Amino acid sequence: KDANAALLSNFEVYQLLTDLKQQRKESGKTKQSSGQQNLNTIMYETLKYISKTPCRYQSPETVRDFLVAMKAHKLTK
Repeated sequence: KDANAALLSNFEVYQLLTDLKQQRKESGKTKQSSGQQNLNTIMYETLKYISKTPCRYQSPETVRDFLVAMKAHKLTK
C-alpha cells in the first residue's frame, strides 16, 4: 500500500503529535527557523483542537475494533 495515500484517524494524528511534542521537549533546541516556528504553531493549534475531541480517550484497540466492524460495509474513501 502507498503510505502517502493512507488516511489517518484523529487518534493517530493525536498520538503522532503528542509523541513529536515530547521528542522536541526532550531535545531542548531553542533556535528555530521561521518555517519551524510555523510548523510549531500548526502543531499547537491542531493539538489544541483535537484534544477537545473524543479521540483523546481512545486506544489503538478501539480504533482497530471499529475498522474491523466497518470492513463488512465495504465503505470507500
